[in-house]
Amino acid sequence: MRLGKTVSVEELQVVSRFESLRESLLSEAYTDHLDKPLAYWALPTDRRLPLALLGRTLGNLLNTPFAHLSSTPGIGRKKIASLVLLLGRAANTDPAELPTDILALQDGAARQADCAGADVDVDRFDPSAVSEVSWAQWRASVVRHGLAGESLGRFAPSLQNMTRVVWNTPLGIYTSSTLAEIRAMKTHGEKRVGAILEVFHVAHTLVAGMGTRNHLVVRIVPRLIDRVEQWISRALQRPGIPGRQELFSELVQPLLEQIRIDAPQQVYSMAETRLGVNGPLTSVRQVARTMGLTRARVYQLLNEINDIMMVRWPTGRHQVHELREKYAAETADSDGAPDLRQFHAAVELFYPGSRRGAAGPLERTFDAFEQEEELLEVS
Repeated sequence: MRLGKTVSVEELQVVSRFESLRESLLSEAYTDHLDKPLAYWALPTDRRLPLALLGRTLGNLLNTPFAHLSSTPGIGRKKIASLVLLLGRAANTDPAELPTDILALQDGAARQADCAGADVDVDRFDPSAVSEVSWAQWRASVVRHGLAGESLGRFAPSLQNMTRVVWNTPLGIYTSSTLAEIRAMKTHGEKRVGAILEVFHVAHTLVAGMGTRNHLVVRIVPRLIDRVEQWISRALQRPGIPGRQELFSELVQPLLEQIRIDAPQQVYSMAETRLGVNGPLTSVRQVARTMGLTRARVYQLLNEINDIMMVRWPTGRHQVHELREKYAAETADSDGAPDLRQFHAAVELFYPGSRRGAAGPLERTFDAFEQEEELLEVS
C-alpha cells in the first residue's frame, strides 16, 4: 500500500484503524506494552504475517509513520492488514494482565493475572492458538503460586498425550523461556510443546483467580488420587479392616480409573485382569498365556503402571504400604482373617517393592504370590 497512489476505501479504513490504535497504545496506560515485539501477539495459525516487522517493538512501530511502514520491502496490503490486526490484539490486552517481569512474581510483586477462561474445557485445548502474551500469563501464574517445582506429568490431563521423558520435568524449567525459545529447543517438537502448553494452561485456569492467605494453602492433586488419599487417612485412624467391597470402591477402583486415563488400553486391561475385576484374580503366568506374551513382556507392561503412579501420586507408596502393615498386624491377632487377596494384589500392582521382571526379590515375591493363588484355585 502506498499513500502516494490512489487508494481504495478499504485501504483508507486500514490507515484510520492504525492511527486509532496508535493513539490508544501510545497512551500512558499501555507503557508496559511498548517494549514487547510485535511477534508477542502473533499466533502460530496466523497467515500473511508482516515478517519484516515482527521483531520490532510496539514502541518502535507506533513511532514510525504509517507511510514508512507500508513502504517496507515485502510489506503489501495484506501484510499491513495483519499488522493492524496484531496491534488490535495488543490494544485488547489489559495492561494490568501483562506480566512484565517473571522473576519479580516470585517475590509477590506481580499483578493479578487474568482468570477469564477458567471454565474453558481443557479437552478443546488448541496449542496452535497460544500467543506469547497468553504464555506469559500462564507461566506467571505457575511462578506466583509456587508450582514451578511440580512435574509436568502431575498436572497433565492424560499421560498418554505426553512424551514419557518429560513426565518428571519440573514446570520451572520453562517459566523463564518465551514460547519461541521453547519451540527452538532440541527435541521439542509439536507434540511435546503442545503437551507442555496444555499443562501450563490447566494450571493457570485453576489458580489465576485464586488469592492467597498466610494461614492457608491450596494443594493441587489429581482428583482420583485425592479421593484415595482421603479414604486412606480415615482408614488408618479407625480400627478393624473394611470389607472387600469398600476396599475395591475406595482404593482399587479409583486407582484403576487413573490407569485407564493414563495408560494404553492393553495395560489397563491387563491391570483389570490381574486384579480380578471381572473374574478371579489372575497370575502373571495366566495373563501371559492368555495374551500370548512372554512373562518378561507382561512384567514390562506392568512396570508402566508403577511409572504412572510415581508421577501421579509420589507419596502413594508410603501410604498404601502403611495401610497394608496395619491390616497385617490386625489380621495376625484375628481368628477369622478377611479376604485381602485383591487388596494385596493391588498394592503390588501399583507400588511393587522393586522393578518387576528383574532377577531380584520382587520377582521371587511375585512367584510366591502366584503359587499361593494357584493353590487357592486348586482348593
